[in-house]
Amino acid sequence: MQASDSIVIIPTYNEKENIESIVRAVLGLEKHFHILIIDDGSPDGTAVIVKRLMAGEFAGRLFLLERKGKLGLGTAYIAGFKWAIENCYDYIFEMDADFSHDPNDLPRLYAACADKGADVAIGSRYVSGVNVVNWPMGRVLMSYYASKYVRLVTGIPVHDTTAGFKCYRREVLESIDLDAIRFKGYAFQIEMKFTAYMLGYKIREVPVIFVNRQLGTSKMSGGIFGEALFGVMRLRWAALTGKIKPRHQD
Repeated sequence: MQASDSIVIIPTYNEKENIESIVRAVLGLEKHFHILIIDDGSPDGTAVIVKRLMAGEFAGRLFLLERKGKLGLGTAYIAGFKWAIENCYDYIFEMDADFSHDPNDLPRLYAACADKGADVAIGSRYVSGVNVVNWPMGRVLMSYYASKYVRLVTGIPVHDTTAGFKCYRREVLESIDLDAIRFKGYAFQIEMKFTAYMLGYKIREVPVIFVNRQLGTSKMSGGIFGEALFGVMRLRWAALTGKIKPRHQD
Protein backbone atom coordinates (compact mmCIF):
# COMPACT_ATOMS: atom_id res chain seq x y z
CA MET A 1 0.00 0.00 0.00
CA GLN A 2 1.24 3.48 -0.88
CA ALA A 3 1.21 5.74 2.18
CA SER A 4 -1.22 8.65 2.46
CA ASP A 5 -2.32 10.81 5.36
CA SER A 6 -5.69 11.49 3.71
CA ILE A 7 -8.79 9.41 2.98
CA VAL A 8 -11.77 10.62 0.94
CA ILE A 9 -15.03 8.93 1.98
CA ILE A 10 -17.63 8.69 -0.79
CA PRO A 11 -21.05 7.16 -0.02
CA THR A 12 -22.78 5.63 -3.04
CA TYR A 13 -26.15 4.32 -4.09
CA ASN A 14 -26.66 3.68 -7.81
CA GLU A 15 -23.69 5.75 -9.03
CA LYS A 16 -22.46 3.53 -11.87
CA GLU A 17 -22.44 6.51 -14.26
CA ASN A 18 -20.07 8.48 -12.03
CA ILE A 19 -18.05 6.14 -9.85
CA GLU A 20 -15.12 5.29 -12.10
CA SER A 21 -14.74 8.88 -13.25
CA ILE A 22 -14.75 10.29 -9.70
CA VAL A 23 -12.23 7.67 -8.54
CA ARG A 24 -9.90 8.50 -11.41
CA ALA A 25 -10.28 12.23 -10.83
CA VAL A 26 -9.44 12.03 -7.11
CA LEU A 27 -6.62 9.52 -7.42
CA GLY A 28 -5.18 11.45 -10.37
CA LEU A 29 -4.53 14.55 -8.28
CA GLU A 30 -0.95 15.58 -7.52
CA LYS A 31 -1.72 15.37 -3.80
CA HIS A 32 -1.77 11.67 -2.84
CA PHE A 33 -5.23 10.67 -1.56
CA HIS A 34 -6.87 7.35 -0.76
CA ILE A 35 -10.59 6.69 -1.28
CA LEU A 36 -13.10 4.70 0.76
CA ILE A 37 -16.38 3.93 -0.99
CA ILE A 38 -19.36 3.13 1.24
CA ASP A 39 -21.90 1.41 -0.99
CA ASP A 40 -25.43 0.74 0.28
CA GLY A 41 -26.22 -2.30 -1.83
CA SER A 42 -26.51 -0.46 -5.15
CA PRO A 43 -28.51 -2.70 -7.51
CA ASP A 44 -26.93 -1.01 -10.54
CA GLY A 45 -23.53 -2.63 -9.93
CA THR A 46 -21.64 0.35 -8.50
CA ALA A 47 -19.70 -1.92 -6.12
CA VAL A 48 -18.73 -4.23 -8.98
CA ILE A 49 -17.03 -1.33 -10.74
CA VAL A 50 -15.22 -0.37 -7.54
CA LYS A 51 -13.99 -3.92 -7.01
CA ARG A 52 -12.61 -4.02 -10.56
CA LEU A 53 -10.67 -0.80 -9.96
CA MET A 54 -9.44 -2.06 -6.59
CA ALA A 55 -8.07 -5.21 -8.17
CA GLY A 56 -6.30 -3.24 -10.87
CA GLU A 57 -4.41 0.01 -11.03
CA PHE A 58 -5.77 1.44 -7.76
CA ALA A 59 -4.90 -1.48 -5.48
CA GLY A 60 -3.84 -0.14 -2.09
CA ARG A 61 -5.42 3.28 -2.69
CA LEU A 62 -9.10 2.42 -3.18
CA PHE A 63 -11.19 0.62 -0.57
CA LEU A 64 -14.81 -0.51 -0.28
CA LEU A 65 -17.30 -1.10 2.52
CA GLU A 66 -20.50 -2.78 1.31
CA ARG A 67 -23.71 -2.47 3.28
CA LYS A 68 -27.06 -4.16 2.69
CA GLY A 69 -29.72 -1.67 1.73
CA LYS A 70 -30.08 2.09 2.09
CA LEU A 71 -29.15 2.79 5.71
CA GLY A 72 -28.78 6.56 5.49
CA LEU A 73 -26.08 9.06 4.64
CA GLY A 74 -25.16 9.70 8.26
CA THR A 75 -24.61 6.06 9.13
CA ALA A 76 -22.53 5.62 5.97
CA TYR A 77 -20.21 8.43 6.97
CA ILE A 78 -19.99 7.23 10.57
CA ALA A 79 -18.96 3.77 9.33
CA GLY A 80 -16.37 5.46 7.15
CA PHE A 81 -15.10 7.67 9.98
CA LYS A 82 -14.57 4.65 12.21
CA TRP A 83 -12.73 2.81 9.43
CA ALA A 84 -10.53 5.84 8.76
CA ILE A 85 -9.68 6.27 12.45
CA GLU A 86 -8.84 2.58 12.79
CA ASN A 87 -6.53 2.90 9.79
CA CYS A 88 -4.80 6.00 11.20
CA TYR A 89 -5.58 8.61 8.54
CA ASP A 90 -4.86 12.13 9.76
CA TYR A 91 -7.25 13.95 7.40
CA ILE A 92 -10.67 12.52 6.67
CA PHE A 93 -12.85 13.93 3.89
CA GLU A 94 -16.53 13.79 2.95
CA MET A 95 -17.38 14.02 -0.74
CA ASP A 96 -20.23 13.19 -3.15
CA ALA A 97 -19.76 10.81 -6.05
CA ASP A 98 -21.60 12.88 -8.67
CA PHE A 99 -19.06 15.69 -9.31
CA SER A 100 -21.19 18.28 -7.53
CA HIS A 101 -18.01 18.57 -5.44
CA ASP A 102 -14.98 19.32 -7.60
CA PRO A 103 -12.07 16.94 -6.86
CA ASN A 104 -9.69 19.80 -7.62
CA ASP A 105 -10.89 21.49 -4.42
CA LEU A 106 -9.70 18.62 -2.22
CA PRO A 107 -6.13 19.98 -1.93
CA ARG A 108 -7.57 23.37 -0.86
CA LEU A 109 -9.56 21.74 1.93
CA TYR A 110 -6.48 19.77 2.93
CA ALA A 111 -4.37 22.93 3.04
CA ALA A 112 -6.94 24.68 5.25
CA CYS A 113 -6.39 22.00 7.89
CA ALA A 114 -2.78 20.93 7.32
CA ASP A 115 -1.29 24.38 6.70
CA LYS A 116 -3.72 27.01 8.00
CA GLY A 117 -4.71 25.57 11.36
CA ALA A 118 -8.34 24.59 10.81
CA ASP A 119 -9.73 21.52 12.54
CA VAL A 120 -12.65 21.28 10.12
CA ALA A 121 -12.57 22.71 6.59
CA ILE A 122 -15.88 23.19 4.79
CA GLY A 123 -16.26 23.50 1.03
CA SER A 124 -18.70 26.40 1.26
CA ARG A 125 -21.25 27.43 -1.37
CA TYR A 126 -22.26 30.58 0.49
CA VAL A 127 -19.21 32.11 2.15
CA SER A 128 -18.56 34.36 -0.87
CA GLY A 129 -22.06 34.85 -2.27
CA VAL A 130 -24.11 32.01 -3.79
CA ASN A 131 -21.89 29.70 -5.82
CA VAL A 132 -24.30 27.09 -7.15
CA VAL A 133 -24.56 26.04 -10.82
CA ASN A 134 -27.55 24.38 -12.54
CA TRP A 135 -29.80 24.12 -9.51
CA PRO A 136 -33.46 25.17 -9.83
CA MET A 137 -33.97 28.53 -8.16
CA GLY A 138 -36.37 27.03 -5.62
CA ARG A 139 -33.75 24.57 -4.46
CA VAL A 140 -31.08 27.27 -4.25
CA LEU A 141 -33.33 29.42 -2.08
CA MET A 142 -34.33 26.47 0.11
CA SER A 143 -30.71 25.50 0.71
CA TYR A 144 -29.49 29.07 1.24
CA TYR A 145 -32.19 30.02 3.72
CA ALA A 146 -31.94 26.66 5.50
CA SER A 147 -28.31 27.51 6.23
CA LYS A 148 -29.32 30.98 7.43
CA TYR A 149 -31.95 29.43 9.69
CA VAL A 150 -29.47 26.96 11.18
CA ARG A 151 -26.97 29.74 11.83
CA LEU A 152 -29.63 31.88 13.51
CA VAL A 153 -30.91 29.11 15.80
CA THR A 154 -27.59 27.52 16.74
CA GLY A 155 -25.24 30.50 16.67
CA ILE A 156 -22.68 28.52 14.71
CA PRO A 157 -20.48 30.96 12.70
CA VAL A 158 -20.73 29.05 9.42
CA HIS A 159 -22.43 30.30 6.24
CA ASP A 160 -22.96 26.88 4.63
CA THR A 161 -24.21 24.81 7.54
CA THR A 162 -25.62 22.04 5.33
CA ALA A 163 -22.49 21.54 3.20
CA GLY A 164 -21.38 17.95 2.62
CA PHE A 165 -17.88 18.64 1.26
CA LYS A 166 -15.53 18.65 4.24
CA CYS A 167 -12.17 17.76 5.72
CA TYR A 168 -11.74 16.77 9.37
CA ARG A 169 -8.60 16.36 11.38
CA ARG A 170 -8.69 12.88 12.87
CA GLU A 171 -8.63 14.32 16.40
CA VAL A 172 -12.04 15.94 15.83
CA LEU A 173 -13.72 12.67 14.92
CA GLU A 174 -11.95 10.83 17.72
CA SER A 175 -13.34 13.29 20.27
CA ILE A 176 -16.96 13.00 19.06
CA ASP A 177 -19.13 10.15 20.28
CA LEU A 178 -20.07 9.00 16.79
CA ASP A 179 -22.58 6.49 18.10
CA ALA A 180 -24.51 9.36 19.71
CA ILE A 181 -24.99 11.25 16.43
CA ARG A 182 -28.72 11.02 15.97
CA PHE A 183 -29.49 12.19 12.43
CA LYS A 184 -29.14 9.93 9.40
CA GLY A 185 -30.08 12.22 6.51
CA TYR A 186 -29.39 15.81 5.52
CA ALA A 187 -29.37 17.00 9.15
CA PHE A 188 -26.32 14.81 9.80
CA GLN A 189 -24.17 17.48 8.15
CA ILE A 190 -25.53 20.13 10.49
CA GLU A 191 -25.14 17.98 13.59
CA MET A 192 -21.49 17.16 12.86
CA LYS A 193 -20.56 20.82 12.31
CA PHE A 194 -22.48 21.96 15.37
CA THR A 195 -20.92 19.29 17.56
CA ALA A 196 -17.40 20.17 16.41
CA TYR A 197 -18.12 23.84 17.04
CA MET A 198 -19.52 23.20 20.52
CA LEU A 199 -16.41 21.18 21.38
CA GLY A 200 -14.28 24.20 20.54
CA TYR A 201 -12.76 23.13 17.24
CA LYS A 202 -11.74 25.71 14.66
CA ILE A 203 -13.90 25.66 11.54
CA ARG A 204 -12.78 27.32 8.32
CA GLU A 205 -14.92 27.79 5.20
CA VAL A 206 -13.23 27.42 1.82
CA PRO A 207 -15.23 28.90 -1.09
CA VAL A 208 -16.18 26.34 -3.74
CA ILE A 209 -18.54 26.20 -6.69
CA PHE A 210 -21.22 23.54 -6.36
CA VAL A 211 -22.38 22.07 -9.68
CA ASN A 212 -25.57 20.03 -9.93
CA ARG A 213 -25.04 16.43 -11.04
CA GLN A 214 -25.03 15.71 -14.76
CA LEU A 215 -25.43 11.92 -14.55
CA GLY A 216 -27.49 9.69 -12.29
CA THR A 217 -30.37 10.60 -9.98
CA SER A 218 -30.37 13.03 -7.08
CA LYS A 219 -31.08 11.57 -3.62
CA MET A 220 -32.41 14.89 -2.26
CA SER A 221 -36.02 15.30 -1.17
CA GLY A 222 -38.25 17.69 0.73
CA GLY A 223 -38.39 15.24 3.62
CA ILE A 224 -34.61 15.39 3.98
CA PHE A 225 -34.78 19.18 4.24
CA GLY A 226 -37.57 18.82 6.79
CA GLU A 227 -35.40 16.65 9.02
CA ALA A 228 -32.73 19.31 8.93
CA LEU A 229 -35.05 22.21 9.72
CA PHE A 230 -36.90 20.59 12.62
CA GLY A 231 -33.82 18.82 13.99
CA VAL A 232 -31.98 22.07 14.61
CA MET A 233 -34.10 22.85 17.67
CA ARG A 234 -33.10 19.51 19.18
CA LEU A 235 -29.44 20.31 18.60
CA ARG A 236 -29.79 23.68 20.29
CA TRP A 237 -31.53 22.06 23.26
CA ALA A 238 -28.75 19.45 23.51
CA ALA A 239 -26.21 22.25 23.70
CA LEU A 240 -28.18 24.19 26.33
CA THR A 241 -28.54 21.10 28.52
CA GLY A 242 -24.87 20.17 28.28
CA LYS A 243 -25.37 16.95 26.35
CA ILE A 244 -22.67 17.77 23.81
CA LYS A 245 -19.28 17.04 25.34
CA PRO A 246 -15.97 15.44 24.32
CA ARG A 247 -16.03 11.68 24.03
CA HIS A 248 -13.38 11.18 26.73
CA GLN A 249 -15.68 12.85 29.27
CA ASP A 250 -18.50 10.33 28.72
